[in-house]
Amino acid sequence: MVTQERILLYIQNIPPAPTVVKQTLDYVRIGDLTKAAKCAEEDPALRLYLRTLVNRPIYGFRNEISDLPQIFSILGISTAQQILYNYLLTLLAPKEWALFNLSSQAFYDLQASLSRKWAKILTHLNLLNPDTESAITLLPASIIVCDTLFGECKNEVEQLRSVKALDYNTILFRLSKRSLFDMCTEIAKKWELSEAISRIVHASSGLDQNIDPKDKILAQWMHLLLFYELSQSTYVSAGLNEFIEFQIEFVQDIYESFMQVVEYDETNG
Repeated sequence: MVTQERILLYIQNIPPAPTVVKQTLDYVRIGDLTKAAKCAEEDPALRLYLRTLVNRPIYGFRNEISDLPQIFSILGISTAQQILYNYLLTLLAPKEWALFNLSSQAFYDLQASLSRKWAKILTHLNLLNPDTESAITLLPASIIVCDTLFGECKNEVEQLRSVKALDYNTILFRLSKRSLFDMCTEIAKKWELSEAISRIVHASSGLDQNIDPKDKILAQWMHLLLFYELSQSTYVSAGLNEFIEFQIEFVQDIYESFMQVVEYDETNG
């Protein structure tokens, strides 16, 4: 079963952001997308990721885009930063998922769908900025952490869950006094993400107390968005709808507004 030692080892082994990615992010943050694109060209894996991701159907571009300066220009500062954080997560993601029935492509699609809908939500709330938009990229880290920590003891965990019907986040907290969202905060520190990003994602668990009112609004919408996405058939089949508990009381006052924004998003692509 998961132990404190295993968790500490996992934290120690979180890889730092590669130098090229850090430099590209630095250029994006100061708004120099031309230099950001030139820097990204130096990393073949990053270059391939950017070209593959932005040409996924979910981004809606009719013609294939392969030129990195054009890609960065189209994405803009906030979305470029967000996608670079998404790329960092792919470096942390397992090559073979042990706990969840996920493929790499399904995980990429989840990242893209969360990102696109989150941008729509922030625009609706008039709270769109680079940090709030990038916050959604850290949320799938909780899925990666869960798969990594519990994948090696899958049978034991499933036996425990069959008896007590506990979600993975609750099991981890009872075993270690750390939640999946605490682990996301550790990842954010390793990658030097802003405190605002860590704070919003941690609050999206729906369990934090004494949340700043602005952070609470973002956390509510993020919590509901996560469960909306994970209720899709692909992710239900993968077992992702059970890895944390849905806090209905935390989001009930925004549910109707959320559905209006998401339904409009689905209808209008």
